[in-house]
Amino acid sequence: MKARSAVCPASCRAFVMADTRRDLSAPPGYDVVVAGGGPAGLSAAIAAAMRGLRVAVCERRTLPIDKACGEGLMPPAVRALDEIGARGLIDRKGCARLDGVRLIEQRGRAVQGIFPEPGGLGVRRLVLSEALARRAREAGVEIRDGCAVTGYRTEKRRIIAETSHGRIAAEVLVAADGLQSRLRKLASLELPARGPRRFGIRRHFRIPPWSRFVEVYIAGRMEAYVTPVAADIVGVAILWEEVVPSDRVSFERMLRKFPILADRLAAAPAASRSRGAGPMLQRVRGAVAHRFVLAGDAAGYIDAITGEGLSLALASGLALGNILPRAIEQGATCRALREYERVVSRRFRRYAISTRAVLTASRYPLVHRGSMAVLRSFPRLFELAMKWAFADESPANAVSRQSFIPAGARDHDEPLVGVR
Repeated sequence: MKARSAVCPASCRAFVMADTRRDLSAPPGYDVVVAGGGPAGLSAAIAAAMRGLRVAVCERRTLPIDKACGEGLMPPAVRALDEIGARGLIDRKGCARLDGVRLIEQRGRAVQGIFPEPGGLGVRRLVLSEALARRAREAGVEIRDGCAVTGYRTEKRRIIAETSHGRIAAEVLVAADGLQSRLRKLASLELPARGPRRFGIRRHFRIPPWSRFVEVYIAGRMEAYVTPVAADIVGVAILWEEVVPSDRVSFERMLRKFPILADRLAAAPAASRSRGAGPMLQRVRGAVAHRFVLAGDAAGYIDAITGEGLSLALASGLALGNILPRAIEQGATCRALREYERVVSRRFRRYAISTRAVLTASRYPLVHRGSMAVLRSFPRLFELAMKWAFADESPANAVSRQSFIPAGARDHDEPLVGVR
């Protein structure tokens, strides 16, 4: 898709113009209000608080929270957790080291690749949520459980978040409210998602992991991901492409599509109930507006097929938290916040290229068989591809390499990170 020029969306200008007359003299109570207590929202809150900002996180549920997730942290996610000081807070009983990825075809033939340093980590979503929430509180973040952000309005010198517990004023509102982001729609930043609809479902099984790899079982346009997440538990996430819309989704029926895996899990009891997610493809016209930022899945998503969702969420949150102090000094305008788009777009481009390549292979049997044959013949290619996809582009370093050009000095057009 052709990238749009980097201009402030009409909805952003309309908010500012319409609400200027209602501007109040009282200063905002917070520098940043984050809508959503997932990995993206909490990492952004932690990074911003570490830089001296006053931050509140509004989460409609009560932390820690669970959701459908592959639960594999790729190397960039592990690095991000180190940077915000959360990795050491993860309960060792609720995680497992990951050495790489193994692709397994229906006939049992496999190819594998080793992760670059620092390796990967399998972590139950509840355990990750608990560690991030604990780190956020240590950093001084105020977490408001059971507080849903239902809307917002932009004034000249602040933004007002409308919540189920009343209004909250801040310099910036971060919308990290997930794939089906309500705030993204309200900001008129959402674009129609065209293409096949893909969904996911996850369940845990109580069985000792038989490998230190994320195993990916392939069956047509379906994939099953097995991730070790503890000494006696594996998580199984199944992704599929909707051919005919149906309400009849059964984990057991899906699992039978993968006979090798189904046989291995036949005697293993379920350790959690099934959780689903989707459709995955979400497109946006941009990630920022005046005093408003999208983060994580709310900022656009392609697919979970490469297992990079948590890496994107944590890296984008960290990058945003690093950039917010300077952006707020410059008035939190679209132009000031667009530095975030530029930094995160580099990581998203890698994700987009690898994800679309893997999706293409999964949809066309000849391409899939040819790709697997090449990887079996040249296994080093798989590791080189992962090294490229998971390159050490730490968000903190990326920000430090950017020159913060004063407002008004960037009038040329640039692609937006949110154009997916």
